[in-house]
Formats: sequence, C-alpha cells, structure tokens
Amino acid sequence: MRGLQNNLATLEAAGIGAVAISADTNDESRDLCRKVHLTFPLLSDRKADVIRSYDLLIPGGGKDSRDISGIAEFLLDSSGKVRWRHFGYTKTERIVEEAKRL
Repeated sequence: MRGLQNNLATLEAAGIGAVAISADTNDESRDLCRKVHLTFPLLSDRKADVIRSYDLLIPGGGKDSRDISGIAEFLLDSSGKVRWRHFGYTKTERIVEEAKRL
C-alpha cells in the first residue's frame, strides 16, 4: 500500500483512483492508514466477502492464523466491471499504460 501511496499523484494524473481492501477490522485499517499516512481509502472486509469474490483469500495466512487477502491490482471501469487485473505488485507505469488502453 505504501507503493500505491508513493505513486498516487501519478495514478491520479492518469485519472486512476486508488482504493485498497483489507481483511482487517475497521479499527485496524484506520490505525494502518494513520501509521503509514495513507490518503486513499482503505476499506475493511472483515468477513472477506469481497476478497473471496475476487478469489484472493489466503486462509490462515496472517498474524495469529487470520485469513488475509492476496495482493492484486485491478482496473475497473465506471460501471464497476473489471477491465484489467494483475496478481501481485505492478509498476505504476504499467498500470497507467493499461488504463490508457481502456
């Protein structure tokens, strides 16, 4: 998420809005935002419903064997349809390049 934050201006200049989703609680997500100075939304999906819908759940992969989300990046259009996805981290330049193709 720090990588997203560090490249937020570049993404926004390309018309890309950043949002992250975590399996953490609301309080944990809020604390993380403060700790690492995130200025984009970090949504809590404690029951991992959205995380499961994108097939990103890593059961027991987190602290204290908590379920966590795998790392993935998506570009969605204005209707919410996934237009591009990459599992793992992607360089900002590639995300911008993919967005321009859409």
